[in-house]
Amino acid sequence: MAGFVLALDQGTTSSRALLIDQEGAIQSVGQFEFPQSFPKPGWVEHDPFEIWDSQLRAARTALESAGVGAEAIVSIGITNQRETTVVWDRATGEPIYPAIVWQSRQSSGVCDELRGRGLEDEIRARTGLLIDAYFSGTKIRFILDAVEGAQARAEAGELCFGTIDTWLIYKLTKGRVFATEPSNASRTLLYNIHEGAWDDFLIEALGVPRSMLPEVRDSSGDFGEADAEWLGASIPIAGVAGDQQSALFGQGCTTPGRAKNTYGTGCFLLMNTGHEAPQSESGLITTVAWRRDGVQEYALEGSIFVAGSAVQWLRDGLGIFEHASESEAIAKSVPNSDGVYVVPAFVGLGAPYWDEKARGTIVGLTRGTTHAHITRATLESIAFQTRDVMDAMAKDSGISPQVLHVDGGACENDFLMQFQADILGIAVERPAVLEATAMGAAKLAGFSVDFWEEGGALKSEAGEATTFEPTMPRDEREKLYRGWRRAVERSRSWAEEDAAE
Repeated sequence: MAGFVLALDQGTTSSRALLIDQEGAIQSVGQFEFPQSFPKPGWVEHDPFEIWDSQLRAARTALESAGVGAEAIVSIGITNQRETTVVWDRATGEPIYPAIVWQSRQSSGVCDELRGRGLEDEIRARTGLLIDAYFSGTKIRFILDAVEGAQARAEAGELCFGTIDTWLIYKLTKGRVFATEPSNASRTLLYNIHEGAWDDFLIEALGVPRSMLPEVRDSSGDFGEADAEWLGASIPIAGVAGDQQSALFGQGCTTPGRAKNTYGTGCFLLMNTGHEAPQSESGLITTVAWRRDGVQEYALEGSIFVAGSAVQWLRDGLGIFEHASESEAIAKSVPNSDGVYVVPAFVGLGAPYWDEKARGTIVGLTRGTTHAHITRATLESIAFQTRDVMDAMAKDSGISPQVLHVDGGACENDFLMQFQADILGIAVERPAVLEATAMGAAKLAGFSVDFWEEGGALKSEAGEATTFEPTMPRDEREKLYRGWRRAVERSRSWAEEDAAE
């Protein structure tokens, strides 16, 4: 079958579209950034229309760059920033509030109220998640409380909720399809991961009317057709997954025990657990990896809120360099961080700490500290946070992977990858094709329409991976890590203590 799959990769800071041929080669890429809004400390918002507009422009650019018409596209796959929450008017399609981004802490009051009602254990048992402002359900509750009359409108069936996959499907199909799939649904605090359905107890606990919730379909299957107005022809939408589960699928981590880490705006380490949904005792979450042919598979996940965005902060907030790629050379210009640690808890700490009151901290500063030490310490913080999660994952599962598969923009930084291998004490493997997130969505969509044969490796994936082997002595590794844990303690509960004063 000649043709292409169009992968839409809607991220936290930009929307991308990749045109992928039958050999799995990327023929063209369209990408557009869109504005970030920080209305209050710890709050992060997006304009849903800017997300849609940037994604549509990216798709059109990918087709135009390759000189390909929409009639050559056999299917569309969608992967998206997860948990980010949009609520819109069912009749007009107009959002009633800005999209609340997964990073945002503005629903922490809702979390406090849920904990105060003693619901933590029950929610954990049903969803695999902790009560945290990270997840969509608390964001929905915040919007319904913040917008006058919204609760009544929701109860009257006038409002829709969607994570970004649902919002894009709704826009692409001109409202004909209102749907999601389990990897995204499992991030809402409203989905029972064991029963594979929206949960009445959770719906009542959060006061979210069932009519607001989209239909949950298989991750690889029918999500309707993108309207011909958008790209020039009707195109089936045939695969959808949240970005981290999509990367897990794209990396080929489809058997239990295989793990990957994606270095993007945040950092997300997932390990496939197959048909088992283990409950973590170490601060991780249990999530749905995907559902295919009606069968759900699961993963343990550690979510790190700030990774690549810490490098953006060095660039945009501190003005240390103009391009993120410069951070590697600057970090290498000093032999070590000279005792400096950066804890980038700009929006709290995720796994395994789950401290929404933590705040960004720099410790160990001396008169000799330079911008290079701070840059190096910031990159090292990404690796330290990954070590936190890997240790928790090994404790929960009894499995200690000997190789960590990596992807995402920041994994192109050789300094970071070598330090990651050193601080973990295991090999880090970077694939020949770094676009694992987009490739996962493409595969889900391509397999659904028989564009590719399951089980066979695509030619584009046959290139040689780059492996970073650990070289740091164990004593040095553990000393550095102990320093990191001390620095983290300095950042804990900072916003809470500040408020008390």
